[in-house]
Amino acid sequence: MYTVNTKINNQLSIWLISMFLIVSIMIVVGGLTRLTDSGLSITKWQLFTGILPPLNQKDWVNYFELYKEIPEYKLQNYNMTMKEFKIIFWWEWAHRFLGRLIGISFLIPLIYFSFKIKMSKLLNLYLIFLLICFQGFMGWYMVSSGLVGRVDVSHFRLSVHLLIAFLILSLIFWTYLKINIKINGLVKINPVIPFIFLVLVFIQIVIGAFVSGMDAGKIYNSWPFMGNTYFPDDNNFTNLFKLSVFNDPSLVQFLHRNLAYLIGVSYLLIFYRIYKKKMYDLYRSINILGLFIFLQILLGIFTVVYGAQIYIASMHQISSIFLVTSCIYFFYINTKFS
Repeated sequence: MYTVNTKINNQLSIWLISMFLIVSIMIVVGGLTRLTDSGLSITKWQLFTGILPPLNQKDWVNYFELYKEIPEYKLQNYNMTMKEFKIIFWWEWAHRFLGRLIGISFLIPLIYFSFKIKMSKLLNLYLIFLLICFQGFMGWYMVSSGLVGRVDVSHFRLSVHLLIAFLILSLIFWTYLKINIKINGLVKINPVIPFIFLVLVFIQIVIGAFVSGMDAGKIYNSWPFMGNTYFPDDNNFTNLFKLSVFNDPSLVQFLHRNLAYLIGVSYLLIFYRIYKKKMYDLYRSINILGLFIFLQILLGIFTVVYGAQIYIASMHQISSIFLVTSCIYFFYINTKFS
């Protein structure tokens, strides 16, 4: 793709797959940071000095005193001990450290490859780097929403933060595929179909972030009904068509559930089309995609039933990484670019 030099292509591949793994770990740690309510434990943005964690008791006391000034401590965690504070601090520190590591790990090799390859061929990689930088800003913008007037971050900002993370992951993986996967002569379906399916999955990620941000997974812990009815009985159906729907935990959970069903049905239709037309070259990719859709829905059900228990909820998010990756691969092999 970038050069006829096999050595350079191999270096690019190793770098991209390494970045893919680090960003995946970042998403997982970010999810655990949210699930452990650790995201507001560091109340200042310190781009350089924040690299080092507290090195002595004085530093720990300083961080803890800053945390005591925000609503989350005053209204929710006022009995928290230093030992308990350290637990949530380390999650947030690890999340920010990984963010810095991603930035450095992407920039330095990008500079190296800029000398080896024409910069005009690396514009997509520079776009990814800009997204990584913007993600850092978005992370702090999200955190700042929870420092004044509320005990949690804005679920809208949280959803944008998560969406950008998956966009970065997807672009890295797409670039890796362009270097390593050359498929010609395949019978393909219309690329609009896998693209629309991918969009549905990304919308589901946004709604999932709403669920997480409002702790909506901790209510209506039953399936397939929400309590005793299919539609949540604490709401009116007409509320689904109001802008306030995205601020209502029970309705957001309802949307998340039903979008999962829509994704499942859409997959079955695509699966049926591929097998009916005997598109043998697509069997493997559509089967893998189906596996992760089934796993994601199953883990979603368990997450709801067990009240967003941390381990199951984290597995649900980890599974989403595999689901998005398989969607990207399925979309890629059906485009004209492959």
